[in-house]
Amino acid sequence: MRLDLGQDVGALTARLVDIESVSGGEKALADAIEEALSPLDHLTVVRDGQNIVARTTLGRAERVVIAGHIDTVPVAANLPSRVDGDLLYGCGTSDMKSGLAVQLKLALLEDPNRDLTFVFYDCEEIEAERSGLLRLTREHPEWLAGDFAVVMEPTDGLIEGGCQGTLRADVVVRGARAHSARSWEGVNAIHGIKPVVDILTAYETRRPLVDGLRYHEGLNAVGIRGGVAGNVIPDECVVTVNYRFAPDLTVEQAFDHVREQFDGFEVRLVDGAPGARPGLTHPVAAAFAAAVGGTPRAKLGWTDVARFSALGMPAVNCGPGNPNLAHTSGEHVSLTMIAETERRMLDWLGSPR
Repeated sequence: MRLDLGQDVGALTARLVDIESVSGGEKALADAIEEALSPLDHLTVVRDGQNIVARTTLGRAERVVIAGHIDTVPVAANLPSRVDGDLLYGCGTSDMKSGLAVQLKLALLEDPNRDLTFVFYDCEEIEAERSGLLRLTREHPEWLAGDFAVVMEPTDGLIEGGCQGTLRADVVVRGARAHSARSWEGVNAIHGIKPVVDILTAYETRRPLVDGLRYHEGLNAVGIRGGVAGNVIPDECVVTVNYRFAPDLTVEQAFDHVREQFDGFEVRLVDGAPGARPGLTHPVAAAFAAAVGGTPRAKLGWTDVARFSALGMPAVNCGPGNPNLAHTSGEHVSLTMIAETERRMLDWLGSPR
């Protein structure tokens, strides 16, 4: 399953899409990427598992990291890829093999105006602990060192700065267990969740301005569990809430905010991940924004820019895919947008001499 980096970026995207790489099954694609990059004399290529990192060592004043995940969600009868006019259809076209194709084409630059690090990593679409990028931050942080990072997540070719953080918390409603034939002798915890739902329904979301970008938070119920048996009045009901919070808060501050909303209830933190500030005031980021054009917007979801932010590196999301099409059976990407993204990145980094 070889990749021809001499193909135009649209055809290369189609080839990447046709190499199935559902999370946990990325080896064939990782092998193909390593095989394509290893012969390039201007790159040093290293590998850990299914994670590939390729770096220039030109002694430039700045280093830019360009990163993308190689896995996809499960195939939904949408392989092999197909072209219809300007649109390329198939699993992973938007999220994010079109971005990977741009990365691979940029890797051909022998004399860029900045040193470049290309990161291709596995297991982004599943539980965080299996993330290839997380593994690299823990075991090989030196491979990821840089002044600025671009994560090629789908953004319609626009810059999406930073990302919101996320946490899940359990709100516990207590009751008293009893036989359901004598329900009046107990207190039904499931019936007691109404005040929790009322709080969520009345909640007014924050829309803070962070480094010039407007974020939009959300606090929502995402799960409920309760009940003991068909003849028992339950003594506990748990409502799991998800708080998507702007990057002006830490996970700890965000959890304090959730606890304040549910004052009087037991609230337990399940998990959380910090957001990332936009970082667009950094000189390298400003130069990138000027090259890409358009008006940067806030990233409302959580992405791996947060992992680069944790390393002390400003990072943005910018890729040719459409985020609204990610994970859908009809997923597709504009071939024109892929080519335009490549052109903008080349304008920013300089063409080979």
